[in-house]
Amino acid sequence: MGKLDNMVAIVGGASTGMGAATARLFGQEGATVVVAARSRDKLSTLVQDIRVNGGTALAVPLDANDRGAVAGMVERTRSQFGRIDVLVNSVGTNIKNRAFVEMRPEDWDMMIAHNLTVAYNLVDAVLPVMRIQGAGTIIHYSSDAVQKPNVVSGIAYQATKHGVRGLAHGTMMEEREHGIRVSVVYPGPCNTPLLEKRPEPPPPEAFAKMLEPEDVAEAALFIASLPPRAYVPELVLGASLM
Repeated sequence: MGKLDNMVAIVGGASTGMGAATARLFGQEGATVVVAARSRDKLSTLVQDIRVNGGTALAVPLDANDRGAVAGMVERTRSQFGRIDVLVNSVGTNIKNRAFVEMRPEDWDMMIAHNLTVAYNLVDAVLPVMRIQGAGTIIHYSSDAVQKPNVVSGIAYQATKHGVRGLAHGTMMEEREHGIRVSVVYPGPCNTPLLEKRPEPPPPEAFAKMLEPEDVAEAALFIASLPPRAYVPELVLGASLM
């Protein structure tokens, strides 16, 4: 018996890092997992990994900035599997020129689109299904930069991750009467490909002290597997050695 038996979960941004780890863990715990991201090849490999370990998975390559594509993915999920119990939003990016004096207006626009508007697109698409069901759990991966502002992550990254927090809590207040729960996870430094976009990559010794994507996936599993009467507004997941 898995903790997510008979559940259907969509994981956006599933091709690498926290999203891929979440999809694998959810599959191991019995969920049918629909994985979405832009990289067709990485999604194909991920689905094979989930199936080899006994899980059920479907890959839907898409650009989540395309609202029509997101809506199509949600409808395909509902049509093929009958319901959507969990949405995990693991979409996120950053830029190298992240200081205010270096950032260009088009960088800001891209960050808003990719980190915040995409979150809206995913939620907007799944809400009608969850309302009809009278149940559903939405989990957003934000960042501990919301809790502890820093220079490393950059202005645009912090602003968009604050925006995700606002989206999450506002959605929860409006949708709780429909049985929908919305949670935000704030991971600390985590060993993911996003670190490659830092202006100066962390020194090798720092990686051993960071979170791993699987740690964040465990946090999402905890939230998703709680009974409907329980709700986690926010979960801060720190790297204890840093």
